[in-house]
Amino acid sequence: MESRIPLPALRNPMSRPSDPTPVTANSGRENPRADQKATLANAFTIDVEDYYHVSALASAIPRDTWGDRESRVSASTERILGMLEERSIKGTFFVLGWVANHVPQLVKRIAALGHEVACHGYSHELIYRQTPSVFAEETQRSKSLLEDLSGQSVTGYRAASFSITPRSRWALDTLIELGFEYDSSIFPVRHDRYGMPGAAREPGYVLAPSGGRIVEFPMSTASFGPLRVPVSGGGYFRLLPYWFTRHGLRQINRGGLPFTFYLHPWEIDAEQPRVDAGVVSRFRHYTNLSKCEGRLRRLLGEFHFTTMRNVLRAQGLLSI
Repeated sequence: MESRIPLPALRNPMSRPSDPTPVTANSGRENPRADQKATLANAFTIDVEDYYHVSALASAIPRDTWGDRESRVSASTERILGMLEERSIKGTFFVLGWVANHVPQLVKRIAALGHEVACHGYSHELIYRQTPSVFAEETQRSKSLLEDLSGQSVTGYRAASFSITPRSRWALDTLIELGFEYDSSIFPVRHDRYGMPGAAREPGYVLAPSGGRIVEFPMSTASFGPLRVPVSGGGYFRLLPYWFTRHGLRQINRGGLPFTFYLHPWEIDAEQPRVDAGVVSRFRHYTNLSKCEGRLRRLLGEFHFTTMRNVLRAQGLLSI
């Protein structure tokens, strides 16, 4: 959907620090910006949901069947946790409230290993299909549940399928009211399900309709000629060649900015059940599942990662 909102309404250009200090592998010393471009730390994030929660498969998987299906999210998430442990990386796990309610030990495990727990909503319903009251109720429900299970203050949010769009910007006001400090739902691209093409590409403050503001870490894109291409992970990580994603991410870091990378646990689960959805949905969901884990291991070895909260702190956008 084409954005009709002028850029100043999406981001206040005066509200971002002019020279943020990046988190780097050598963050304990003086760090000239040029010296840090190769070692800039980026946000590693996981959207914790099972294969049957995916919006692209929703037409083939009724919600009332979720509880009857085999839960595969714990095993795949554990594999990701193991990869991070091997490299002493901490990440941010945006956990779906439904998963937290049905697999509470997984949230406790993520928190016990020192990762940041953040909110991915409760039902994985697209925000622009919800009323403001329903969105507020289920987001508060998920936030409270995650805080109880993790023992952490849950201050980060990512919408199901990045569904904070021009027609659901009101959700930013709700996030502010519920005490969230940052959001990572805005994708500055055109897509059939999401996107704000006019939004800023770097972390900063975004203005809500009421005039309040919240920190936004938009999904990362890179420039290939005149095109702005998503390189932040997920289906793009599987569908595009690895070198393409790596080139785009390096481009972002060479510009002195951090990127955010995301993946779902089901994307490294090549043995998951196949669902008879539409051709496009099957292509998006199942392509290169068998290659994804190997690519992820390679990515973890080629870039520096930390939690989203740590990156935003280093950018001067969140307090210590």
